[in-house]
Amino acid sequence: MLAAAEELFATRGPAAVTMEDIARAAGVGRGTLYRRYPDRAAIAVALLDEHERALQERLLRGDPPLGPGASPAERLAAFYTAMVDLLKNHHHLVLGAETGHSRFASGAYGFWRAHVRSLVVAAGVPGPDALADTLLAPLAPEVFGYQRDRGVTVPAIVAALTHLAHTTLTHPAQP
Repeated sequence: MLAAAEELFATRGPAAVTMEDIARAAGVGRGTLYRRYPDRAAIAVALLDEHERALQERLLRGDPPLGPGASPAERLAAFYTAMVDLLKNHHHLVLGAETGHSRFASGAYGFWRAHVRSLVVAAGVPGPDALADTLLAPLAPEVFGYQRDRGVTVPAIVAALTHLAHTTLTHPAQP
């Protein structure tokens, strides 16, 4: 079922795929599909989970600058690079799993938020709760898709986010 869904999401986009389409492509009944996954977002989350877990592991135990041991600004820049890579390779899944308010309810977003917040705190920047969400906003799948549709290249997106990371966390303003 998941392989069929991933193929459909990649070729048609998650918004254009129905649960009926997935059941048909997987050769199962709709009831079977619905017993396992209540909606398309649940299927996208299941597909995306493996990729997000690998990135989480690298953030916790990987080599610097993505893993521990680098400055907060370098770690945030490396995180941005890794997230843009995830978006580039799995945009169709992220778009299916993390659109609108559902983005904030996902376990992955909670992990990303905690990570970015810890970097903000480590850099001594005031207002870590508000700033963490602000620093994650450019990684919304809709923003990435909009930029790519307008011809912004992946290296340009990474460069802009790297600039944001260094500007925000290198010389924090004092309250």
